[in-house]
Amino acid sequence: MKIVSVVLSGGAGTRLWPASRQALPKPFMKLGGGSALLEQAISRGQACGTDDLMIVTNQDHLFLTQGLLGEMTDPPHAHYLLEPKGRNTAPAIALAALACQKSHGDEVVMLVLPADHLIPDTETFVANALEAARQAQEGHLVVFGIHPTGPETGFGYIEVPKVGREVQPVLKFVEKPDLATAQEYLSTGRFYWNSGMFCFTAGGLLKALAEHAPDVLAAAQHAMASAETKALPLPESSKAPMVTRFEAHAFGRQPDISIDYAVMERATNVVLVPARFGWSDVGAWPAVAQAHTPDASGNTLGLTDGTDWVAVKTTGTHVHVDSHGPKVVATVGVSDLVIVDTPDALLVASKQEAQNVKKVVDALKERHASSHQHQSTVQPAIVHRPWGTYTTLKEEEGYKVKRITVRPGQSLSLQYHHQRAEHWVVVHGRGLVQVGDKEFPTRPGEYRYIPLQEKHRLTNTGHDELVLVEVQCGDYLGEDDIVRLADTYGRV
Repeated sequence: MKIVSVVLSGGAGTRLWPASRQALPKPFMKLGGGSALLEQAISRGQACGTDDLMIVTNQDHLFLTQGLLGEMTDPPHAHYLLEPKGRNTAPAIALAALACQKSHGDEVVMLVLPADHLIPDTETFVANALEAARQAQEGHLVVFGIHPTGPETGFGYIEVPKVGREVQPVLKFVEKPDLATAQEYLSTGRFYWNSGMFCFTAGGLLKALAEHAPDVLAAAQHAMASAETKALPLPESSKAPMVTRFEAHAFGRQPDISIDYAVMERATNVVLVPARFGWSDVGAWPAVAQAHTPDASGNTLGLTDGTDWVAVKTTGTHVHVDSHGPKVVATVGVSDLVIVDTPDALLVASKQEAQNVKKVVDALKERHASSHQHQSTVQPAIVHRPWGTYTTLKEEEGYKVKRITVRPGQSLSLQYHHQRAEHWVVVHGRGLVQVGDKEFPTRPGEYRYIPLQEKHRLTNTGHDELVLVEVQCGDYLGEDDIVRLADTYGRV
């Protein structure tokens, strides 16, 4: 039995703002042991005995995702399907099915996993997943059902003849209910939560699309026909990843519809595998808090980054700090709060109202006449690039200060700026700085000046991470004032 893990790594996780941003969304958050949710999803697929991985993600997240796989001890062979813009699960899964069919044939089993779930019990997950794969081989479309622990209104529900441990035929899918309806569902003993995890063969899913959603299938076939697939150059690796890029217009013609609406609610061969493992979709900050071990007062501390938390008469509160340096957080006489502190944004919310954090993001987007407020919804404190990261430490009119890191062997693009000059001081590592046609080896404590409109480049020539402080001076300091002349990562 051939299984391919299909990991859906999309969505902005707006209910987890300000830690989750468009440029660094929820799948890259580290929870449940310190690894990113996306890495955990990939590892679960590997535990099922497959070394083939297909990731459907936004094209802007390719190098961030690739970097995550590069840090894994034994990364799987990856194939990236890069979306020019967000769509929905039916187009994503249809494209993955076409790619799987082309590479492995109709009978290959697709284990479809969202990248942002928390599942601590890998052993039990594998047992359930292999049962799902056997059902898929028998011609079924499989959905994983979660036994409800309460009248949750944030999940879709699935009705079966009777809740139990065995595989069951699905009677119907129902939308997210109100509280009274959710309570009624639980009282019947016939409903599971819809996990959003699926399993089927590539041929079985494509047949179901042809029968129940031919427009989705046709649009996916059209998008795939104009797509370009090639290997990423990784000479040091025998597992060079494949990348499929789609033409934006053809991709955009795909319907914005979920796989539930398009296929699962209409097909008659759908079965449910009851999940016997713990599961959370980490949909809001209270779920993040539940992923951490509480103290005697029910308080939890997330990403600490050197945080010293003094809690006085504080109960049931979750604190998450992402700071440029050590920070003291003090809470006095509060309960059931979520406090998230990042360098450019602070969230204080009642746990009972945590689902409404999304409304903050919506409000900030409406104010995008103010670039700072709009940036706060999009850009995280640390911005990842193919070569490393940058962090804005200070910005006022006429100047900006950044901390830049470059991974060993990596280079920034050869570029120049129309409206700013730059001053570079290396503080750690060894680099080669090109200014104009001259190159300067640069060590910690040494300084280089980049004049306005002068071409320049920075390369890490050492074995350690290269760290420098950059001071930009000019009338305009936006990231779009970059003219690339040459680039290792194809961004020219």
